[in-house]
Parts: sequence; structure tokens; C-alpha cells
Amino acid sequence: MTRSRRYSEVDVFAATPYRGNPLAVVHDAEGLSDADMQQFANWTNLAETTFLLAPTNPQADYRVRIFTASEELPFAGHPTLGSARAWLDSGGAVSPDGVVVQECAAGLVSIRVSGDRFAFQAPPLTRYEAVDESHLQRIADVLGIRREEILDSSWIVNGPRWIGIRLHSAQDVLELRPDPAQLGDLEIGVVGPYGPEATAQFEVRAFFGGDAVWEDPVTGSLNAGLARWLMDTGAAPANYVASQGTVLDRQGRVHISVDGDVIWVGGHVSACISGSVLI
Repeated sequence: MTRSRRYSEVDVFAATPYRGNPLAVVHDAEGLSDADMQQFANWTNLAETTFLLAPTNPQADYRVRIFTASEELPFAGHPTLGSARAWLDSGGAVSPDGVVVQECAAGLVSIRVSGDRFAFQAPPLTRYEAVDESHLQRIADVLGIRREEILDSSWIVNGPRWIGIRLHSAQDVLELRPDPAQLGDLEIGVVGPYGPEATAQFEVRAFFGGDAVWEDPVTGSLNAGLARWLMDTGAAPANYVASQGTVLDRQGRVHISVDGDVIWVGGHVSACISGSVLI
């Protein structure tokens, strides 16, 4: 039955509101069917829309379901941080150790909260291996570059089916003009380093086929996978900042830090819209 439910829109991974990646959040989503959620997520026309529910795991503070315009995701980064902010703003409370625990289809995800800075514990990679040559040639064609410009690559799947691609420099990443018509089912994350004078150490871009939005402004899941891969291959330090969304006039900043064997992926989250929705 249609009823009024609390509704939020938050901006994730930017210190300045409206310069990061927006997220729609429907609170108290009990009673909505899978089809209801998918249809509403398609209607918002954002990269993701989330639905907050009571947890089924006693260790979790809340449960979330994450939808793109066309499918449900088991995990995604900016929806994780944005949902935590929306849940706290609706009356949730952080534990004494500063952690919120989210339940999603991929399992439990810990989120550290410090003011308006949130960071999620990167989930394990479910596919982490070399990319075959036929994929790499196809990716080079999609990106409009020569195959030899790809310095390194890896599958870095952690929910979304990302393939990580490393280029020589951040400028090379910024200059990419891929053809969205050729993306098909590919989900490509491209990274390149800045020089020592820059405030961010890397520029990141995320391209994917299948949805109306084909370049994501700022992407938590991708940056989580890139961090694991770049650190394992010696291409990145244990703590760094990645810039994303520059070509889309965003100011995304993703803060990567390591605590023991755990990678934390964080950034600012701003509350932007609060109201209700009939659904």
C-alpha cells in the first residue's frame, strides 16, 4: 500500500555539498516489493537509490538494499556512506567506538564516523586476477587508446564487476574520451598518478554500460578495489587521496587509509534534502 515515508538525498565524497555523488535514500522501506524498489530507483535517475530496513543480523544497526536504475547491487561504496549518514540523521546512534554496522546483501560492513567524515571497511574482493588480452584490447578500443598505454590491469570485483586499468598519469586519465556505445557490459575503473606537487595522489574515472548514467562521479567500491590492487603491486602508498569527477565538474575526494590489514575508504557526506515520499 502506498504511504508516506521519510526521504533523504545526501552528497557523498565531497567537502562542498553538491560537488560529490548524490544518493537517494528511502527510510522505513518495509512493505515495499523488489519491483517497487526497482521502479522507484529507476525514477530517481541517480546512480543508486537505497532503502533502509530493520536488520536481520543482531550485529547490524540497520539493513540496506541498493539499487541502480536497472539492478540491485550486493554492495556499493557511496551508497554505504550515504545510507549511514541518512540513518544517523533519522535518529540512529553511533556506538561508543565510533562505528556503525550496516547489513547488505554482501554481508556486514563497518563504517567509521567522525563528524561529517565517514569511512567504510573495504569488503574482500571476490574476483582478483589478471585480465585476459582479449578484454584488454576491447577496453583499449572503448577508451580510445592504444593497448600499450595500459600499464597494468586487474579484475577487482567486490559487488560491482570492476576491471582496474592503470595509465601513466592523471592527465592521461582526464583526457580519456571513451565511447559509451561500446561499453556493453564492461565496468571499467581507470587510475593514473598525479605529480608530487598535487593535493591528490591519483585521478580516477569509472565507466560502465547498461544504465543511463555511464560515468560515475565518485565511486567508493571502485576506489576500494583500486586501493587493494595498487598497494599490492607497489603503485600506491598505504594512505593516499584519490580525486574523481573532475571532468564532470565535481570535486570528489576519496581518502584511503590502512589499519593493520584493513583498508578504509572514506570522505565527507553532506545532508542536502530531507522530506517525505509517497511510495
